[in-house]
Amino acid sequence: MDKFVIEGPTPLRGDLPVSGSKNAALPLMAAALLADGPTQIRHIPKLRDIYTFNNVIRATGTQVRFDEEQRELLIDPSDLTHYEAPYDLVRKMRASFYMLGALIGREGYGRVSLPGGCAWGPRPVDLHLKGLEAMGVEIRLDEGYVVARAPERLKSGEFTLEPSSVGATINLLLAAARRSDRFVIHNAAMEPDVVLLCRALRKMGADIEGEGTPTLTIRGVSSLEGVVLDNAPDRIETGTFMIAAAMKPGSDVTLTHTDPEDLGEFPELFARTGALVTVNEHSIRVKAPDEIQPVSAVTGIYPGFPTDLQAQWSTLMTQARGTSRVQDTVYFDRFSYVPELQRLGASLQVEKNTVTIQGPSALSGASVMSTDLRASVSLVMAGMVAEGTTEVLRVYHLDRGYEELEKKLNRVGARIRRESDG
Repeated sequence: MDKFVIEGPTPLRGDLPVSGSKNAALPLMAAALLADGPTQIRHIPKLRDIYTFNNVIRATGTQVRFDEEQRELLIDPSDLTHYEAPYDLVRKMRASFYMLGALIGREGYGRVSLPGGCAWGPRPVDLHLKGLEAMGVEIRLDEGYVVARAPERLKSGEFTLEPSSVGATINLLLAAARRSDRFVIHNAAMEPDVVLLCRALRKMGADIEGEGTPTLTIRGVSSLEGVVLDNAPDRIETGTFMIAAAMKPGSDVTLTHTDPEDLGEFPELFARTGALVTVNEHSIRVKAPDEIQPVSAVTGIYPGFPTDLQAQWSTLMTQARGTSRVQDTVYFDRFSYVPELQRLGASLQVEKNTVTIQGPSALSGASVMSTDLRASVSLVMAGMVAEGTTEVLRVYHLDRGYEELEKKLNRVGARIRRESDG
């Protein structure tokens, strides 16, 4: 099992390219199963979750070719004859559950294992299943699998997502695109990943209205074409790198190959820290302030503050002068990073779904343990401003969501090496 050994503190200076988004790529990959021919998807990151989902798709008989050098996927479902996503693959990644909507949309039948995923927080799929039932899909559970059947054509229907859910919105879109007369999703997710999927499906020939709003209307079409699709830049990686660039005085980083418009309200909150931010069409320059201002944050659905930046923001606030609070209204127990930051010398206290941070804290290197993807990167960020040597153990979490993280950060001044942990 690998670990990162980080020598700090180090300011960051230079250009930092943002990779393609994993969270946007996975729904596009599932959508490719709805086409009658091959679909090419460009700007795909080399990440563990991408390889896992490739294998989930291959289990159906679909041909998948990943050109790692060009970061391009070719998915051809012409030979899709097996309508199951097995437990030994789905358990590795929750997003594999998108196979349910894709198989229903393509064949009217799917047998998909209930998912596994990150170690924190329950994220039940009940909302997905209730929405599919509202569409007219017959759902039953069979020894840990969801078995779904739908007629050739589903009658018109509608469903309100309470709460709004990215995953459920995606599954309902995939199921309805070729099978429902007319299906309306109320309180649909408005995240850029959902907007990108809607536009991709429409490019394939789908009839979808309302992307970027809380109401999506889908009118099923008889067939979809294979096309060339472009994945989006990773907005969470963009936000993570912006925060990392603000943590150490003297840092001056330009993020390239990104899309500032996908960041919602985050840049406005970020600017209140005192960081100097310059935004261009596809780049963002961040100059760290001499003194970070404490800024409290409350997570919310898009365009609000992303829960996927909550741990990183708390880490930044350990270096701010004063008291700040970070409240997570999306996942109440996403604070596993707190005791690890305390080991480095940070002053944080958690009560229910809120962490209170008193800064600035002089961090000192220590061994810390990764518990999930975003917690892991927050520990790397802390290690880059801590005095001495920090070991971040179990960095396989990072390999799920950050492409070549240590190589990118080292190119702008970090001192991180990957080692085998025994």
